[in-house]
Amino acid sequence: MRKLVSSGSKFEKALGFSRAVRVGSHITISGTAAIGADGKTYGVGDPAKQARRIFEIIGEALTELGSSFEDVVRTRIMLRHADDWKAVGQVHGEVFGEIRPATCFVQVSRFIDPDWLVEIEVDAYVESDKS
Repeated sequence: MRKLVSSGSKFEKALGFSRAVRVGSHITISGTAAIGADGKTYGVGDPAKQARRIFEIIGEALTELGSSFEDVVRTRIMLRHADDWKAVGQVHGEVFGEIRPATCFVQVSRFIDPDWLVEIEVDAYVESDKS
């Protein structure tokens, strides 16, 4: 069984991707940026605010797929500026402090939107007795 989740981003339809995909027990969340309800970048200039918004979007997708942050086994954090690792890492710790998934931080040269400072991907594994 394959379930797709959309967050309503204009990029999903234009580029042909889903915010999240669940196949069996595996969930993959696409690279997620801090997009507000108005479709604009949330928290311009503040990597921690952007990370918090990103985790809200990711949390909603996980919930829609019958999962939660507790099922996350890997995160990938892409930063526009490597020096933002501490601010974004603190937010990551607020969400995953006890869960402790595998993770990495990488610096990228740019994102689609120049106001994005961080983009995050997540992989989760749901035990078979969850739906």
